[in-house]
Amino acid sequence: MKRRTWISLASGVLALAAAPAFAQGFPNKPVKLQVPFAPGGTTDIIARVMSEPLGKALGQPVVIENKAGGGGVIGALETVRSAPDGYSLGMATVSTTAANPAINTKIPYNPTTDFTPIINIAATPNLIAVHPSFPAKDYKTFLEVLKKNPGRYSYSSSGTGGIGHLQMELYKSLSGTFVTHIPYRGAGPALNDTVAGQVPMIFDNIPSALPFIKDGRLIAIVVAAPQRLKELPNVPTFKEVGLEPVNRMAYYGILGPKGLPKEVVDKVHGATRKALEDPAVRKRIEDTGSIIVGNTPEQFTQQIKAEYEVYKKVVDSAKLKLD
Repeated sequence: MKRRTWISLASGVLALAAAPAFAQGFPNKPVKLQVPFAPGGTTDIIARVMSEPLGKALGQPVVIENKAGGGGVIGALETVRSAPDGYSLGMATVSTTAANPAINTKIPYNPTTDFTPIINIAATPNLIAVHPSFPAKDYKTFLEVLKKNPGRYSYSSSGTGGIGHLQMELYKSLSGTFVTHIPYRGAGPALNDTVAGQVPMIFDNIPSALPFIKDGRLIAIVVAAPQRLKELPNVPTFKEVGLEPVNRMAYYGILGPKGLPKEVVDKVHGATRKALEDPAVRKRIEDTGSIIVGNTPEQFTQQIKAEYEVYKKVVDSAKLKLD
């Protein structure tokens, strides 16, 4: 055997032997959790609620890093390109793993093959909310106003190709209305401008929008949820108003790049489940209007695949295109 071939084979054997040892020592330094949106949105809220208890369970700090842009694509792509060692994880959303890839064929990653799903932390309802100056305070009047004024109003979302964009476009196609899309670099900036009255309405997730609704700075019109929410008992679901295809909730989970060792996946999954056992953590998440999930890596993998297929069909059947 040639010396070069022998060295190559030996290096490969050593690398294989070292992999389990590396995973067993994980983590021995801080873990980054990438939020692919600006601060203030639901993804950021859930990540920050989890960071301290998750770090405690792992035995190392979990550091939140926000990287906004492209409807979540820029931050998600950074996770895809990270080393598969567990020290660079990302928050998974419907926008980054289903809606955006379904409508944007130029996204440089495959949501079903380029990630290692670890756990879905929580599911959250979505909603349409309007600024108090909007000439409608309930769904019936809201629809009448839009139909009488096609193109007059606009809506904000967390970004082009995100769940808020795609679900609102689906709503428009099914309801026969036209509202102009104003994309932002995350739900936080979109909310700020809607609350300030610069944009009359928003399609957003409940956790980030609910505080403004409770304060009377936004008015909830219709929600995407299995049933009416206890926090908003007078607000109908999309199913109730005859638009069941729009009635889909968002998810917020943790994933890593492709090839993440099983031992690392198991440790992060176990630490997340342990953090979710804390009543205080559960309460903070549930108080946002979210539902705790905490499923297995296998279940989350299937959920991402199923959600991507759903939105791909939505895009194809409704012939939706990017602005």
